[in-house]
Amino acid sequence: MGKRGKKHREPQGRRGGDASDDDDILPSSAYDVPPPTNDREHQESESGEEQEEGNDDGGRAWAAAAPSKFHLYQLSVQSPKGDISYMQKFFLMYVGGRFPLHLQEDFCGTALLSCEWLCSDPRRTAIGVDLDLEALNWCLENNLNKVGGDGCSRISLLHGNVLRPQEACVVKHQVEDLVKDLALCDKNGASEAVTTNERDDSEVQGCFTNASMKIDALPNRDIVCAFNYSCCCLQKRKDLVLYFKHAFNALSKKGGIFVMDLYGGASSECKLRLRRRFSNFTYVWEQAEFDIINRRTKISLHFHLGKQRIIRHAFSYDWRLWSLPEIKDCLEEAGFQSIHVWIRKMPDTTDIQNSGEFTVGRDVKYEKVASFQQQDAWNAYIVGVANV
Repeated sequence: MGKRGKKHREPQGRRGGDASDDDDILPSSAYDVPPPTNDREHQESESGEEQEEGNDDGGRAWAAAAPSKFHLYQLSVQSPKGDISYMQKFFLMYVGGRFPLHLQEDFCGTALLSCEWLCSDPRRTAIGVDLDLEALNWCLENNLNKVGGDGCSRISLLHGNVLRPQEACVVKHQVEDLVKDLALCDKNGASEAVTTNERDDSEVQGCFTNASMKIDALPNRDIVCAFNYSCCCLQKRKDLVLYFKHAFNALSKKGGIFVMDLYGGASSECKLRLRRRFSNFTYVWEQAEFDIINRRTKISLHFHLGKQRIIRHAFSYDWRLWSLPEIKDCLEEAGFQSIHVWIRKMPDTTDIQNSGEFTVGRDVKYEKVASFQQQDAWNAYIVGVANV
């Protein structure tokens, strides 16, 4: 929620200039896509995905430049300022007594949120954990260099499994040549500088990072978060509880919070395809049929860059769609003293107005709820509180 009595403004920053008040920025996630931000996007043709972009020279040139799937994901899926605004609000509301400085972003991918966290206050530190070494390296080359001179000293990117964080290894980099080169280490500890253009996929998957620093040696966190529905990757209850225990143990003994997001509603349990236009590309969320016995579905994210290029299955997931009561029970079992749910109603996917493009109303905001009647679509923050 934004400040009392104010309406939310649209996510800005990279979508149209810096926001003047972070508390009024609505976050987005893979399913919770942001609303239009300019007149051009409103006026674009709705006649088909392949021809809607690239109708001008600028669009064709942008498609020809072959933007990274990670860059497209950040543009279409993430709004880190909004997430940070809500996390700050939750921390001050449920813990208080101090300003949150230390963040751990699990399933961090390119760690865009962590980098934005560092930019928001020079005292802040961040830890990012992910299994995808390619995404972590992309962060080093494209996100971390924008934080500032001391950014590298305030963040630790860990390559590893959130279920075994003690085994995660720190991804190292060369500060003096951050954008061009990465310091990669092999199994024997020998390192070499490898440029992005020289490194092929097998090399990315096969390299090892420096194991000299472990997650246990890092400062206890004020906030641990897992966004973009990443907890749905954990398909067994025992794994979900184990992960929540790791998150609980990582929090400061002075008190802290764990924050995750989740989507649901009637539309989440059926085959579904949603798309959202941006000025130079279209983002497509494709949801496969839903297995009601195992609560499993497969999600694919596609990017249409005009007739010149379509990136199909840029990101694919095999998810178990957890229910809110299941999440709450697992958090309690992991040790969290209180759990709070904040929900935001999403547009009806069956509405004719959303058949061509899925958008979010300007004034829709997250609200704390004790009960909530089922809707066609909703998005939620779940906050687990570890008290002093």
